[in-house]
Amino acid sequence: MSLDAKILTVSESASLGEREDRSGDELIRVLVEHGFHIVDRRVVPDGMAPVSAALVELSTRFAGLVVTTGGTGFSPTDVTPEATRAVVEREAPGLAEAMRSVSPLGRLSRGMAGTIGSCLILNVPGSPSGAVESLEAVADVLGHALELLAGGRPH
Repeated sequence: MSLDAKILTVSESASLGEREDRSGDELIRVLVEHGFHIVDRRVVPDGMAPVSAALVELSTRFAGLVVTTGGTGFSPTDVTPEATRAVVEREAPGLAEAMRSVSPLGRLSRGMAGTIGSCLILNVPGSPSGAVESLEAVADVLGHALELLAGGRPH
């Protein structure tokens, strides 16, 4: 089974070209190390509408992983979890809990995980270290999760 992934960076400043997307770069590095092929990468500004629309577009007819980075904290503009929740069909709370548990600052992340069809969506923090720590916390089960979403019965 091919492991395909897409990265969605949620950042006002990165969407305006005022800041480099270091978290997206780090996520690509880690995903490739874990055998994923990156098939798309996008940047959108903060906000319910841009994030929800991007997630719907990225997940349509896609069997794979979409990782969002940014917008998971306590800032008034941090609405990535709400935008994700608005479009997912089923939540995957165990993945979100695992990602939060890896570091003390992880407890400040409001990121969630869920599915749309055969697409798994993970929200990770916007800091490069937080993004990597969160992804690494669940990397070992992602292939299995995607196989199940695709209709596999590996049990």
